Amino acid sequence: MGNMKALLLLGFVAVSLAVPSSRRFDGEKLYRLKPENEVHVGIIKDLANRIEIDFWKPGSAELVTPKSEVDIHVSASHSSLVATLLQQSGMEHEVLIADLQAAVEKQFDSKERSTMTYNYEKYNTWQNIEAWMSSITAENPTLVSRSVIGTTYEGRKMHLLKLGRRSSSTKPAIFMDCGIHAREWISPAFCQWFVKEAVSTYGSDATMTSLLNNMDVYVLPVFNIDGYDYTWKRNRMWRKTRSRASSSCYGTDPNRNFDAGWCTTGASSNPCSDTYCGSKPESEVEVKAVADFIRQNRSIIKAYITIHSYSQLLLFPYSYTTALVENHSELLEVARQAAKALTSLYGTKYTSGPGATTIYPAAGGSDDWAYDLGVKYSYTFELRDTGRYGFLLPESQIRPTCQETMLAVKYIASYVQNNPY
Repeated sequence: MGNMKALLLLGFVAVSLAVPSSRRFDGEKLYRLKPENEVHVGIIKDLANRIEIDFWKPGSAELVTPKSEVDIHVSASHSSLVATLLQQSGMEHEVLIADLQAAVEKQFDSKERSTMTYNYEKYNTWQNIEAWMSSITAENPTLVSRSVIGTTYEGRKMHLLKLGRRSSSTKPAIFMDCGIHAREWISPAFCQWFVKEAVSTYGSDATMTSLLNNMDVYVLPVFNIDGYDYTWKRNRMWRKTRSRASSSCYGTDPNRNFDAGWCTTGASSNPCSDTYCGSKPESEVEVKAVADFIRQNRSIIKAYITIHSYSQLLLFPYSYTTALVENHSELLEVARQAAKALTSLYGTKYTSGPGATTIYPAAGGSDDWAYDLGVKYSYTFELRDTGRYGFLLPESQIRPTCQETMLAVKYIASYVQNNPY
């Protein structure tokens, strides 16, 4: 261990946190580490203290535990040193992505089918998504309406879609958001797919027709709009918001910024960290806008669904504590049945359970906050895959990922519709 530390101290230099315009990732690697014991965990934490490491899984060095899988993105300049350290440590490891730039470019592997219609099988820029929200509302006036629930830090409007057959009486509702973390592109792709399916199968699909007749579904296609736009224009690997966190660092992790055990575990008080919890709960205008909307509509919102990637998990509260929620067994059974529905299409395996023990402890999450507010059916999806592509899931997987996820979301929605509380 002493030799390891010496190697680290001598061999590594801190790298600048500045992000160059349209950052490239040539020669950068994604490693999967499998720490077996506390010594291995210590090596990973030492490494993170010496050089800038982008933790894909878990979200930060503090969350690394023995027997866990740790996915780290390492710069080209540090790759050989990291490889040497890993070999000397005897820690099991593999290279998941040998050249991150190549993986970034390979995301865009879907074949353009038509330039005339909106393409749900491609990743779309915020500008395209914003225009799509306007057009799909105009094209489906009896099923879709649109409102603005807030403005982002950089001044973009946060559009919320409301899906459901118009009714003279107030209907119970489900709230679903995508794109809390900017680099998880498959997430906004799913929200777009869900809206498309809702409007195109209404009247022909019994489950969807019943859902939209009897409930409203609020869909926020991109929660962290500033961050998402930044991943397209500047740095594909950006995770946080784009607020000014300190004199040298930007952004807060919006999924550590909700008032649920805020900043107690699995979150950082360091403004430069990817899991920075913010200066206070709801310090981020985007988080406050969503929280305010859900609070204002608390009496009708029966379920909260938030879409993330990656790891193929279906999670429910709690993440900020290992204590089980009051209706744990019901939430677990619903999750397992939803995951079973998802698996039925392509055989994709999902693991279900409470966040803290199924993935890792993390305070300030939106699902825990919604649950504590009284939204009983509160779920977090971690979509494909399990690490082969990670955040860079190719476009050719958008269709199958969205198709299978639809089955799970529809199962949860049907359950909630039939079990109002």
